Amino acid sequence: MENMPYRVGLALDVQPTNGEVSRSDWQRALPMLRGRSVVLRELRTSDAASLFALLSTEEVTRFINPPPSSVEGFEKFIAWAQRQREAGTYCCFAVTVQGYDTAIGLFQVRQLTSDFASAEWGFAIGSAFWGTGIFQESAELVMSFVFDTLGVERLEARAAVLNGRGNGALMKLGAVQEARLRKSFLRRGQYLDQTLYAILETDWRARQRGDVRVSRTLIH
Repeated sequence: MENMPYRVGLALDVQPTNGEVSRSDWQRALPMLRGRSVVLRELRTSDAASLFALLSTEEVTRFINPPPSSVEGFEKFIAWAQRQREAGTYCCFAVTVQGYDTAIGLFQVRQLTSDFASAEWGFAIGSAFWGTGIFQESAELVMSFVFDTLGVERLEARAAVLNGRGNGALMKLGAVQEARLRKSFLRRGQYLDQTLYAILETDWRARQRGDVRVSRTLIH
């Protein structure tokens, strides 16, 4: 989660589409992912103000790379995200609540290999929405997109060992602890240990079938 990129770029006007998409269609525009209480869609420039307000708080930023420091910074990040999506290397969904179009968080996925067989994801949700089930539902939608549409075989995430909420969220999703990365994350002048997590496509499909025998940790 901590190492997902926040970068700047030039504004692009890209609109999302609805419905099923092929593995190439998502490069033209991300699909809308609809759940019971959430809708995930393409980021828009107009999301910058709400994302800045919700994702720049102390609670949210404590264990992640610093987000953009202004609304303009988020606008540049959104434009960069759209460019990377067009290039087929990265995608970023805005999280919204059914009936309201305000972005309250985001999910990022970037390729680790050129064929997207391995990928890393990260996420941030405004603290006012923690504990509501919005994260869990959104994450399940993103995993379906990652494994079914992107064709990912291995989905990785990193979380600071001290980030109890982040570690708990990943394990609840079925992520397996694979390694402890010592002093791998620099935050506010201090190096922190991280845990490396992975969700395999085969494990995810087993969970969908109700087979949850996968070990939650490989760290010994």
